[in-house]
Amino acid sequence: MQRLTPCFVRIAFVWSALSGLPLLQHRTVNAQESTAAQAEVIEQTPIPPARAKYMGRMIAQTMSFHGAPWLIRETREQEERPSEVLKQLQLKPGLTVCDLGCGNGFYALLMAAQVGETGQVLAVDIQPEMLHLLELRCEQAGVENVKPVLGTVVDPNLPQNKVDLVLLVDVYHEFSHPALMLRNIRDSLSDTGVIALLEYREEDRTVPIKPLHKMSKRQIVKEYSANGLRVARQYDGLPWQHLMFFERDPTWTPKNYSAPDDE
Repeated sequence: MQRLTPCFVRIAFVWSALSGLPLLQHRTVNAQESTAAQAEVIEQTPIPPARAKYMGRMIAQTMSFHGAPWLIRETREQEERPSEVLKQLQLKPGLTVCDLGCGNGFYALLMAAQVGETGQVLAVDIQPEMLHLLELRCEQAGVENVKPVLGTVVDPNLPQNKVDLVLLVDVYHEFSHPALMLRNIRDSLSDTGVIALLEYREEDRTVPIKPLHKMSKRQIVKEYSANGLRVARQYDGLPWQHLMFFERDPTWTPKNYSAPDDE
């Protein structure tokens, strides 16, 4: 994913954080306490060594919370057409959905409006700082149906068989443990649940993103099919990204997690 210059990031991050401080209320404090409790549990959970490569693909580093202002840039609609993405997600009131790798909540807040008061958005990130920025934005917007969830690099900590849609926006290529994450995501899906995957197109050299932060359809299908997921549908009308929907493959037989999966 594109990075900002260090100077701009520091200024933008400080402004973003401080501008929301007067709006912090009791609900935000409670959410922070909940995140802290999650972090305490996570610290006691053993994590396997991070991978550098998966099925022939080099894994990119996770975007730092210092780059959060880039996620809510004014040019995002022009570059990625998130309004069209939302149409393609086909969300309805009452659904339980997840923005996995939510960052400061760009998509989480948009999804919250579509699932309504009877629905819920589980906003997952592995960086507590991102979840704090998410809470600030929810407080400013008066959004109350977004639940911050602190995940790990191997487990998004989602409820099993409950999630109707898991949205992954330009984050899957950064997973340091793709197989474990995909299988835990798969287990979280409801009977009709799907994964909506957005990744910058590796096939298109005109997309102004570093190659390490792009993926081809062929590689995506290769990795997802190896982890019990099959293509449900696709949308090819976005300027820079693939949009692919995956569902559980009922014919899939899981292999032992300890088996090598580099190749």
